[in-house]
Amino acid sequence: MENIILIFFCLLLGIILQRAKDFPINSYKTLNQFIIYVALPALVLFYIPKIKINSTLLFPLGIAWIGFILSFIFFYFIGKRLGWSNKLIGCLILTAGLGNTSFVGFPIIQALYGDEGLKTAIIIDQPGTFVVLTTFGIITATFFSRGKPSFRLIMSKMLLFPPFVATVFACILNLLNVDFPIELQSVFQKLGSTITPIALVAVGLQLTIDRRSKHWGFLALGLFFKLMITPAFFIFFIKLFFMVKG
Repeated sequence: MENIILIFFCLLLGIILQRAKDFPINSYKTLNQFIIYVALPALVLFYIPKIKINSTLLFPLGIAWIGFILSFIFFYFIGKRLGWSNKLIGCLILTAGLGNTSFVGFPIIQALYGDEGLKTAIIIDQPGTFVVLTTFGIITATFFSRGKPSFRLIMSKMLLFPPFVATVFACILNLLNVDFPIELQSVFQKLGSTITPIALVAVGLQLTIDRRSKHWGFLALGLFFKLMITPAFFIFFIKLFFMVKG
C-alpha cells in the first residue's frame, strides 16, 4: 500500500512544484536525464543478470511489437476512412501503440507486483518498447510527417541510448552466468530505486490539462484502444492460441 501512496504523492508533489516560484521551470528535463543516464541503466544492470532467460519471455516482449502493429492497423484504416490528417493518424498510432513503460510503468509494476514483476517490465521496456520506438516509431513519425527516415539516425538513437547499452551488456553477463560483486549490486539497486520518486515527480512537473482542447474525443479513443481493445486482444490471443494461464 505504501508504494501506491508513493506514486500518487510524487505525482502530486510534481504538480505542486510547478507553482513554486523558486523551482526551475525546466527542472523535469534534468530529472529525466538522470533517469536515462543513471537510474534506468542501474536498474537494468541489477536485474537482467538475475533473470532466467527462457521462451516465456517472448510473451511480454511480443506485446510491445504486436501492440504497435495492431495500433498502426487500427488507426490507419479508421483515420483514412474518416478523412483524418496524416499528422493526427501518426500521433494516435504512436501514443496508443507505445507506452511510457519505464518512467510510469516501472513504479506502478513495482508497486503492484514487486521485484519479480519489475524483471518482466524491464524486458517489455528495453528490447520491447524502446526498440519499437527507435525503429517502427521513428519510421512512422517521419512517414506521417512527410519526412524521410534515416537508417543512421535510427541506429545511432538505439545504439547510443544508455539503458539499451546497459541492457546489451547485462544480457551478455546473463548468458555467461556472471553477475556483479555484491557491493556493486547494492549500488545499482539503490540507484535504480530512485526511479520511482524521480520519474513520477518529473511526470507531475510536466502534467497540464487543457480543458478547452478540441482533442478530448481523440484522447478518449486512444485510451479506449490502449486500455480496453489491446488488453482484450492479448488475453484472447494468448489464451486461445497458447493456452497460457495466470
